[in-house]
Amino acid sequence: MIRHVEYTRERLAAASARLWARVRPETVAPDELLVAGPVDRISYDEAQRLDYRPAVPGERYGPLWATYWFRLGATVPEHWAARRVDLLWQSAAESTLWIDGRAVQGLHGTDPRERPDATVLEAARGGENVELAIELACNGLFGRIGSPPEVERCELALFDEDASRLYFDFEVLRALEASDATDPGFRGHLRAEPNRFCNEDDPAILAALYTHETASRVHEMIAIGHAHIDTAWLWPLAETRRKLVRTFSSQIRYMDAYPEYRFACSQAQHYAWIEEREPELWARIVEKVQSGQFVPVGGTWIEPDCILTSGESLLRQFVHGQRYFEETFGVRCREFWSPDAFGYCGQLPQLMRLCGVDRFLTQKLSWNRFNPPDTHTFTWQGIDGSEVLAHFPPADTYNSDASVEEVLQAERDFHDHETSATSMLVYGYGDGGGGPTRAMLEQLRRMRDLQGLPRVRTGTSDEFFSTLEAETAPRPTIVGELYFEYHRGTYTSQAFVKRGNRVCEQLLHDAELLGAMRGEYPRAELDRLWKLLLLQQFHDILPGSSIGLVYDDARRDFDELESTLQKLIGPGTTPVNTTGFARREVVDAPSGPAVVEAPPHGDGVVVDAADTVRANGLVLENAHLRAELAADGTVVSVVEKSSGREALSAPGNRLELYEDRPVKFDAWDIDPSHLETGRDCAPADSCTVLSSGPLRAEIEYTRRIGERSSLRQVVRLDAGSRRLEFRTEVDWHEEHMLLKVRFPLAIRAPFATYETAFGYAERPTHFSTSFDRARYEVPGHRFADLSEHGFGAALLTDSKYGYSCLGSDLRISLLRAPKSPDPNADMGSHTFAYALVPHAGGWREGGVLGEAIRFNAPIRWTTAIGPSFAAVDDTNLVLDTVKLAERSDEVVLRLYEAHGSRGTARVRLGTPPHAAKLANALEEPFADVQIDRDELVLPYLPHQVLTVLVGQR
Repeated sequence: MIRHVEYTRERLAAASARLWARVRPETVAPDELLVAGPVDRISYDEAQRLDYRPAVPGERYGPLWATYWFRLGATVPEHWAARRVDLLWQSAAESTLWIDGRAVQGLHGTDPRERPDATVLEAARGGENVELAIELACNGLFGRIGSPPEVERCELALFDEDASRLYFDFEVLRALEASDATDPGFRGHLRAEPNRFCNEDDPAILAALYTHETASRVHEMIAIGHAHIDTAWLWPLAETRRKLVRTFSSQIRYMDAYPEYRFACSQAQHYAWIEEREPELWARIVEKVQSGQFVPVGGTWIEPDCILTSGESLLRQFVHGQRYFEETFGVRCREFWSPDAFGYCGQLPQLMRLCGVDRFLTQKLSWNRFNPPDTHTFTWQGIDGSEVLAHFPPADTYNSDASVEEVLQAERDFHDHETSATSMLVYGYGDGGGGPTRAMLEQLRRMRDLQGLPRVRTGTSDEFFSTLEAETAPRPTIVGELYFEYHRGTYTSQAFVKRGNRVCEQLLHDAELLGAMRGEYPRAELDRLWKLLLLQQFHDILPGSSIGLVYDDARRDFDELESTLQKLIGPGTTPVNTTGFARREVVDAPSGPAVVEAPPHGDGVVVDAADTVRANGLVLENAHLRAELAADGTVVSVVEKSSGREALSAPGNRLELYEDRPVKFDAWDIDPSHLETGRDCAPADSCTVLSSGPLRAEIEYTRRIGERSSLRQVVRLDAGSRRLEFRTEVDWHEEHMLLKVRFPLAIRAPFATYETAFGYAERPTHFSTSFDRARYEVPGHRFADLSEHGFGAALLTDSKYGYSCLGSDLRISLLRAPKSPDPNADMGSHTFAYALVPHAGGWREGGVLGEAIRFNAPIRWTTAIGPSFAAVDDTNLVLDTVKLAERSDEVVLRLYEAHGSRGTARVRLGTPPHAAKLANALEEPFADVQIDRDELVLPYLPHQVLTVLVGQR
């Protein structure tokens, strides 16, 4: 033997190709291949009634999203008797194989490592006729294909089980030898023995190599099959439903051939779609769930965005998800499975634990640009102190191909070898679905205990986390939000979705409250509408990172949500306050502006104004604020009268344009380079006083924005109001531009405060460290505040989520104009509002949260519901949600501590309570609530979320 590493490796590669050719040594063409289409997405039964024609070799099928149905007839050669027969179907399009009316497997791709083959007969009789149906979708795993797809190969093939086994034995050893991580001594053996196999063709040579086992102390990977299926992204919802059929049918089929295989599947909505539409496939899924191979994980309705959604919405994701899994399978998930969301708010650990979840699986944060995570297994502690066990799979993907190379790379990159011997490998085609392939499963079988590799075993999420929990070494603790240092544009892209989300969250809140107060609670309809909203909160819909077809669906769904919820709320002549804050403010009454006074959660009345406002030229003034505007549309001065403090250090309400051309991920990103390109928009070209008091003073501005856009803005100050409002309409037609509004504040503070789900986050106003610099654009909900001791100012928004603060300049990101993946994103008309609220004291003392809630929750003119239904005597504890229980007529109160304080609050109810109990978010009671003089006595801790079940007399 002449030793030469590269010659040997080249010889082994050539031998591998010859071995693969032996796996399917014979093929036959079909006797007949017919095609019908293009058609829409139709059922198998409907496809049987189509007119079919002979398929032409080389024919291209389109357009994008169209469907074609094929009928294949073929005769199995007599000498294939007792042998397995496969279909070879190679196409860039996604396809589904149907046999006897059953979806049996998905097909995609032309490479053997993809899924271009499917078993049609486990043991042929020989000579029989095979009739198959193939549903071809004119799209690939990731939506659009470069050119219209064709059927590149369509044959029946004889499958050789022994040759397949030999091929995979050889391939895993060859890959292990090729890795620099393999011990040099064993590596030489892995060249010499397969080379000897090439000479002797003796399978025993390879089998002997598999007797070399791993060491007694070695890293262990628990491999979990998965198909991350984005509920919508580069394909519409309707195509997702077909992806589920292709994916689930494939994985169930593999479970029969690989009894050790475990497939983790999240998102209750996906199961529900199959249950509703594919009863035969659904029965197979139920069977495999019961056998423990098809494993429900995650506990949420879909995998939601975890930054933009409200606290109540996040809880409902878990409530609906856990309830579905429990009622359908008797399973309650213990892990939140969220590999692909763009950051996680600091309240999530508490919300998870309130829903029976104490484990967390994620991946995306490994993409952080400034500060990649330095640990893979850690304790994540929420802002209230709740803790969950968290893990990032070190393979840096939730779509691993389960190859030797990826397994070794994951072992090398694992950060926690000193404290943990276990990590997770999540493998299978994902994002566009598909899941593991036979090749992946064959590879894993050979990695169970092989020298040079970590010990790899298949398992479930529960087995993995239980293994981690059994480890005794201390692990790091990470506190608060998990900020994603990437995809900051998703706080702003597709503005109509952000508006729809904010508006519909409020409408659902109000409809539940009013239904509970009226005693007419449309439980089934509210359940349906909640699930429709939760669907829009998927982590590629709400962030604005999907194609236009997805947003066509979203517009339809938001329109349905708004119109249906408005009907449930109903019209009327009584002003009703649906918030937990007392109000006295100018509102748009049916007869025009009027002052309404209303208690928390109760009927209001029109009252005489205790204050007036006036416009003197461009100066608006009421009892609390004096605002001086300029003809160019800026605000020159805003004085908070109780303190005498000027809020602005320079003119505010400065509209700015930035060049917004991210290097990658157009709809997703706002790159730091945008900060170098900002410029003021042109000054207003008109200025008109619309009203000068006594209840409302308004000044209207119109102006050009950029090259092709225009803006109309009404600056408003109402009698008695503490906020200066900016009601804005934009006709937006820019390209790759970002519109912000800037308020230079006469305030100095190292941190700004931003509302988040059931809480807040404090983030730096400087770029001192890499962690600070990473936060040049940040998410927030209804307010952002900058306060120094004794004074501060907040910006409120009604539909915006992107903010930034550098020094004393507080900004809101208003509109973007990305061109991919939706070239029409954000083009057209937008209506939104923001407001400036100067305040004495800090944001807590200044009542900023109450102002933000009132700004987002208009007085409802509807039918009377009576006096205050519920009120809290402590401003730290916010009564956020009032509803009926999911399974009883008890009233549910959801409260959260908003300021980081502790104490005891009293909740006064309009109807004296019979009994009250503390419960988790799944509405399972665990403790009695003290009732004193018909009031609930509630001790609370900083950032605590409380659920109270109230039985009324």
